Amino acid sequence: MGGKRLISVVTGTRAEFGLLSPLIRDILADGELELQLVATGAHLSADFGETVSEIEAHGFPLAARIDILPKGAATPVFEAASFALEGFSQLWLRERPDIVILLGDRYEAFAAALAAALASIPIAHIGGGDTTAGAKDEFFRHCITKMSSLHFPICRSSAKRLISMGEAPSGVFLCGSLGSQNIEEYGEVPASELYERTGLDPAKPFLLCTCHPETLGEISPLECARRLTAALEKTALPCLITAANADEGGGDINAALEAYCEKNKGSVFVKSLGQRLYLCALKNCAAVVGNSSSGVVEAPVLGKPAVNIGDRQRGREAGGNLINCPWDSEAIAAAVELAVSEDFAKKAAEAPNPYEGRGVSRRILAAVKAALEKVIDLKKEFYEGEA
Repeated sequence: MGGKRLISVVTGTRAEFGLLSPLIRDILADGELELQLVATGAHLSADFGETVSEIEAHGFPLAARIDILPKGAATPVFEAASFALEGFSQLWLRERPDIVILLGDRYEAFAAALAAALASIPIAHIGGGDTTAGAKDEFFRHCITKMSSLHFPICRSSAKRLISMGEAPSGVFLCGSLGSQNIEEYGEVPASELYERTGLDPAKPFLLCTCHPETLGEISPLECARRLTAALEKTALPCLITAANADEGGGDINAALEAYCEKNKGSVFVKSLGQRLYLCALKNCAAVVGNSSSGVVEAPVLGKPAVNIGDRQRGREAGGNLINCPWDSEAIAAAVELAVSEDFAKKAAEAPNPYEGRGVSRRILAAVKAALEKVIDLKKEFYEGEA
């Protein structure tokens, strides 16, 4: 390859870092590559658990920290995105990578993609081709796709959608979900560790809940949280609730969910569990409830029932473990009751998983390295052939 190639990997949230961690390990272990790991967004904010500590706990070297939330949860998204664009532009003027690897669809990833595209740095994008109708992430994701040269969709329908968007099949690599790989590689984390950390009663089944702002929804984030807590009260099941992300309204959601846990002593609110304990919680919960992608993408790997509320994840390929419902407390409570029933739990456990993936990180890195052996042409033709 003519000297070590510099690979920039960007992470802004705990969930995204958890998915990227096996790929980061593979880059560090490759003698032909050098890692430029960049932390931004919620990782650097106390309001969202300052999860940069999880990156440090893995022993991964950080090349840069780009703080885009100076006011914490009160920072408007358009301000955060502008800080991100400036921060990534300055970083890559100082130390230009050979390629930037981005995952997903958040505004931090969009800003990083825009900075890279303007600097004519190739982009490899993981998770393109998905569709989530209820969030601004929908158009961030598709914008990142059009700026990217290499694409790593997590399921077959997303790969087909990318090609329908004009991306050449030669640049689309169906590798599967990094979440599936993580579940396989982490193995068994003792449940006792989870119960000790959270204080949950190990004798009682619990719900694993996450509520993110529905950024294109007609109902305010605070009202969504109120309707969710009203439903949870009806179920009378203990809940392990993880914090919302750094989208606008996330602070309101967190305040409402923390108040619910203070009132309902069997339930626990945590800003972040970390990847190991989150996967442990996923394995041991009775059902996943909320609007996080983990209910759609990771839960079917383990055959866990999931209640998906509202439109934030609408359009993603769904497994037989999923129950969709609107932001209505009665509908949510009924969906949870169905999800934790013996019959549905059996159905979820036996349902096919649309997000299979083994050795995903190694396959992604092999494709990136092969592309870097040649000159990546940033002039893309619009592909109009068969998907």
